[in-house]
Amino acid sequence: VARFNKAGIAALNLRHGGGPSIVYGSEQRSKILKAVQKQPDRQTEGTATCSLTTLQRSLRTKESDLAHVSTYTLHKVLQESGWSWQKNRSWCETGKVVRKRKAGVVNVVDPDTEAKKP
Repeated sequence: VARFNKAGIAALNLRHGGGPSIVYGSEQRSKILKAVQKQPDRQTEGTATCSLTTLQRSLRTKESDLAHVSTYTLHKVLQESGWSWQKNRSWCETGKVVRKRKAGVVNVVDPDTEAKKP
């Protein structure tokens, strides 16, 4: 009530609810999402599929602000952004899928993706 009296209707906006402070902001989150969209290089990274550990290794460089990022943080960022782990051992954006048709490969988008998210 005191916060509402002080700030007005803006007091109803959600804020950080306790626990450790948020370390990675929107800039770092966009770097993570950009990195997951890039296919791993088989020669330099030793794998053709992108796992959380592979993504973590590619983001952990000395000059990077993601030098200490954990796989748990990567998993949370990807899930919150609508990405899910697939059976073919790759990350895929929820609601988007690649299908093989007679005319060739087609990208299919589910228009009800947001409604189906929990």
